[in-house]
Amino acid sequence: MKYIVPPTATTWAPVPEGSHFPIQNLPFCRFEEPELGEIHLGVRIGDQLLSIDSLIEHGFLGEYSDRVFLDIADLANPNEPTALGIGPDLPALPTGLSDLRRQIAELLDADNPELRDNAEATEGTFFDAETAAFEVPTFCSSFVDFYSGIHHASNVGRMFRPTQPPLLPNYRHVPIAYNGKASTVFVSGTGIVRPKGQYLPAGADAPVYGACQELDFELEMGFYISQASVPWQPVQAGEAEEHILGLVLVNDWSARDLQRWEYQPLGPFLSKSFSTSASPYLVTLDALEPFRIQGMPQDPAPLPHLRTTGAHHFDIQLEVLLQTPAMSRPQVISRSNTKHLYWSMAQQIAHLTSNGAPLTSGDLCASGTISGEEEGTFGSLLELTWKGERPLTMKETGETRTFLEDGDRVILTGWGEGQGYRVGFGSVEGVVLPAR
Repeated sequence: MKYIVPPTATTWAPVPEGSHFPIQNLPFCRFEEPELGEIHLGVRIGDQLLSIDSLIEHGFLGEYSDRVFLDIADLANPNEPTALGIGPDLPALPTGLSDLRRQIAELLDADNPELRDNAEATEGTFFDAETAAFEVPTFCSSFVDFYSGIHHASNVGRMFRPTQPPLLPNYRHVPIAYNGKASTVFVSGTGIVRPKGQYLPAGADAPVYGACQELDFELEMGFYISQASVPWQPVQAGEAEEHILGLVLVNDWSARDLQRWEYQPLGPFLSKSFSTSASPYLVTLDALEPFRIQGMPQDPAPLPHLRTTGAHHFDIQLEVLLQTPAMSRPQVISRSNTKHLYWSMAQQIAHLTSNGAPLTSGDLCASGTISGEEEGTFGSLLELTWKGERPLTMKETGETRTFLEDGDRVILTGWGEGQGYRVGFGSVEGVVLPAR
């Protein structure tokens, strides 16, 4: 059962104007309390983190007591057996995050004094988001990266296959993807060490091994899987969203020179596997419900197992900001929107499981680079500088960039714009560190 906080709802907790985290959002996260170093599961409200563990301890979510929750996926699957310390006599709880999010929203409602007027409870329940250290919201079981940004795919085709159609013949028939490396999915703020690998220098006949010279970002949206599926039973597209835990921003860092040398015939490997950054806040589909839209027309019509009805895409505004070491503030270098994705999350899940491969709780799927149709809306430096042929200029310092240099800071952010409020993702960011 979905739970959508009314757009007119207000909270007694302080929320700055324009915040990504009003009561209409309440995204989930895992954070480390700075003084004692304890890991908490929580939600973000305004500039504060509300500890779910503390709410349970103080009896506000009593039905969740006597259970052990290690991450947000555990919260969404509270009836899993003894591996999580659950006794056989405990009552069943609703699966998913909707009911828990409803209870938290009610506690934070402006007219509810239950938590607001309990000084003892509030003192150990709220933490400053600025001083907390974050973990990824759930343990990453596997990582799949799709290629669903049709304008990005078209741009890449124009760059590297200028005499051929921009899109390969299969693009409009199948959600292209590859398996990435789950162990290198890092939370926002983790430094990104410049990778090393083989690449072919310009004009050379043989490759060299060394530090990447063409490091890039990719603007993506990701979603974590909550509910596992049964092996050999494909998930139907119309039921796929039931398996989604929530969404995060993703930066799929890319070594373009390594990629160019290695990607044929089996696709990217070392050029992608060194680092992927994910934002710390897991935004639920319930929170994004007001921003649902129809996707772009799909021609030809997808095969039956990929067909959906209704609105399965979202109107989420996206920005990319870049700050060099010499700059005092970051500069917006691109603005895009998730409406530019050709394949929906439901179609991606249906395709992923169509051969019988199961979903696992904690799987992370990323959308692929989200580019618009015009300059200034592209989701990578590869496109923004058109293979490095049109350098970007930093307005504050006059510096130019074709690809990322050591010390550069990349920030991705995104939000849905409601009437009088925003439902946002915060940001995912990383600073490029020298090769080792």
